[in-house]
Amino acid sequence: MAPIDPDAFNLVTLLLRVAVGAMIIAHGYNHIWGGGKLSGTAGWFESMGLRPGRLHALLASVTELVAGTLLIVGLLTPVGAAGVVGVMVVAWLTAHRTNGFFIFKPGQGWEYVMIVTVVGLTIGTIGPGEWSVDAALDLDLVGWSGLAITAVAGLGGAVALLAVFWRPERSGEG
Repeated sequence: MAPIDPDAFNLVTLLLRVAVGAMIIAHGYNHIWGGGKLSGTAGWFESMGLRPGRLHALLASVTELVAGTLLIVGLLTPVGAAGVVGVMVVAWLTAHRTNGFFIFKPGQGWEYVMIVTVVGLTIGTIGPGEWSVDAALDLDLVGWSGLAITAVAGLGGAVALLAVFWRPERSGEG
């Protein structure tokens, strides 16, 4: 197999970071200032069992804004990727897991959040490329160490948050 051209690698890692970072920032922005604003997001989170809803709406939104910014500039890339992984895993388990695979199903299936979770793990592993603040600061958080940071912080954070705060209503409760 031929070696990867460094400029091609740097271009695609930049494109991937900017696309995912902008998408996750848009989610955070929308949770705070779009549609139902933060209070609407809080009510939605509360209805899924994330209590207190306002705290979780704020935490998710700030995580999305910060994680997206970190990815776009390529700073502490595994930490930004972990933010993406964490919010996607929480969304996967609280909002999408029972709705089937396809996103076009009622309630939206879990295909989107699964793919974004895997992309977050991938970005954390391959790193930001040379066109990043991490590279300028000579931060070498790629490969297994990048994957470990992304997985432990993202997946571990999601599991811890759900274990402590997720209290969905059981069938028959109301």
